[in-house]
Amino acid sequence: MRDHGGNLDAAKAMHGGDGWVDLSTGINRVPWPMPPLPAEALTTLPTASALAGLLAAARAAYDTDRPMVALAGAQAAIQLMPRLSPPGLVRVLGPTYNEHAAAFRAVGWRVEEVTHADALAGADLAVVVNPNNPDGRLLIPDRVLALAGRVGRLVVDESFADPLPDASVAAHAGQHGMIVLRSFGKFYGLAGLRLGFALGAAGDIARLAEMAGPWAVSGPAIHAGSLALRDAAWAAATRDRLVQDAARMDALATARGWRLTGGTTLFRLYDTPSAAAAQDALARHRIWSRIFPWSPTLIRLGLPGSEAEWAQVTRAFAGLSAGGAG
Repeated sequence: MRDHGGNLDAAKAMHGGDGWVDLSTGINRVPWPMPPLPAEALTTLPTASALAGLLAAARAAYDTDRPMVALAGAQAAIQLMPRLSPPGLVRVLGPTYNEHAAAFRAVGWRVEEVTHADALAGADLAVVVNPNNPDGRLLIPDRVLALAGRVGRLVVDESFADPLPDASVAAHAGQHGMIVLRSFGKFYGLAGLRLGFALGAAGDIARLAEMAGPWAVSGPAIHAGSLALRDAAWAAATRDRLVQDAARMDALATARGWRLTGGTTLFRLYDTPSAAAAQDALARHRIWSRIFPWSPTLIRLGLPGSEAEWAQVTRAFAGLSAGGAG
């Protein structure tokens, strides 16, 4: 089932009202402070030099010199991955973001979802989301690189890796045909710009660029990404803040009897007696969360941004009974 977070329209349809805090995604709610856009970012087609500047900024931010293509979000890269190779057997380490399996099924690949990394071996292509969404499972770089040599091609989705730069294998993209995907919008809190990157061997990146076509990334995304990705001070401060905010959310949740079972510093995953009841209870306070069709007990929450949002979340948890519903 291709269900997603960010479906605030569904929350409003079910519960009504305004003043919602959408914690159903892992998008940073304290975004990079984007300055006003220059007129040419909107009125002219993106230039090759502007795109080159964006890629240089991304290489610096991700500490890599590997070939790279900019795309309209990591999702755009996910849609292109099945077209790089003839259909065969793809194994996806799950449970994870469901668009990976769906994209391969849509074009005739045989998809197997496995729960242990060793079970990926022997596949024509394998997908690892690292850190994983929604449980935050993290494979160390050496483990990822070892997997790359045991499959035909390894795709590593690092959409949530910005808070943990030492966990990235971006510097090794292309090794054994490995492709690394990065998302800009989640960590930088600007998901609406639709910007992401794929890194890999030169031939693979050239093919992805050709499939994406000209002007695959908008002028506003190029302008904002070029500036934000070079703002190392903001990134470092944000990593520190997210650690503190994750602990703050954990304190609220565990005080109500929820058990932390995973997550990253962009989202937390809790075990509750009933995920649907917990989501409904939070929704009555206009807090939207993420639950999963494959688990009756797990609920995922992003982190609030402003103190007003934290106050609203705190009131929502105060209204929950012990065990999670109220």
